[in-house]
Amino acid sequence: MEPRLLELAARIAEALERLAPPPPAPADLAAADGFVWHPARATLAPVAAIARVPLGLLQGIGRAKEILLENTRRFAAGLPANNAMLWGARGMGKSSLIKAVHAEISATRPGTLGLVEIHREDIATLPDLLARLRGHSRRFLVFCDDLSFEHEDADYKALKSVLEGGIEGRPANVLFYATSNRRHLMPRDMIENERATAINPSEATEEKVSLSDRFGLWLGFHNCDQETFFAMVEAYAEAFALPIGREALRAAAVEWSVTRGARSGRVAWQFLQDLAGRLGVALG
Repeated sequence: MEPRLLELAARIAEALERLAPPPPAPADLAAADGFVWHPARATLAPVAAIARVPLGLLQGIGRAKEILLENTRRFAAGLPANNAMLWGARGMGKSSLIKAVHAEISATRPGTLGLVEIHREDIATLPDLLARLRGHSRRFLVFCDDLSFEHEDADYKALKSVLEGGIEGRPANVLFYATSNRRHLMPRDMIENERATAINPSEATEEKVSLSDRFGLWLGFHNCDQETFFAMVEAYAEAFALPIGREALRAAAVEWSVTRGARSGRVAWQFLQDLAGRLGVALG
């Protein structure tokens, strides 16, 4: 019976192999300007069109814009550059700036620089992603939006190791850009709790805040004042040729910001979408 059982087992194995889906083909890393990392399938999905705002329309963040563009330009040219952390107020254009800078570089150096998005919940798989990008002739910005860590979350240790401390280090053709509402990526009470319960409080604090030290560039984004908010909405209105006078535009913008209880780049864009709809102007 043993040969018959072995033959039956072999036939079952062959049938299961035929039913199993084929392994995914390696991603063509020159096929698109943008990709999204899907760790469950270990694939980089190309993005046909990256959703972004032109660099010239981003108002109120002039210095951050200059610094990030220059850092990215050097990296695309094969020169030394730093990982960047964009932190601060919500809706002030942190992720928009990263995508706009990438578009600017892609326009001047087509095909040189790819943008790869990794989701916050997948940050533990960052080493796998970097292994796929390592050694490729193209350069890549790996981008994580709204990066932060909560209590009992140990993923920050993996990120620390990848950015600087790992034995392989960060690949020479990869730069890591992240955005966060928190300067040190962790809630203040988490850092203070570590200090309070540790035998050596200063060492516990260093462990938590040293992650942000791995970013050579820290670019802060702060809540905008009314004049900056006006500059944002006026730039959008001019870019899309909205048929409205300056005073009427400002009055409507003030009313919108009051109802929202905030002024930011995101609020300015939401206002322009509403205004364009009321004026019968298509955006895009």
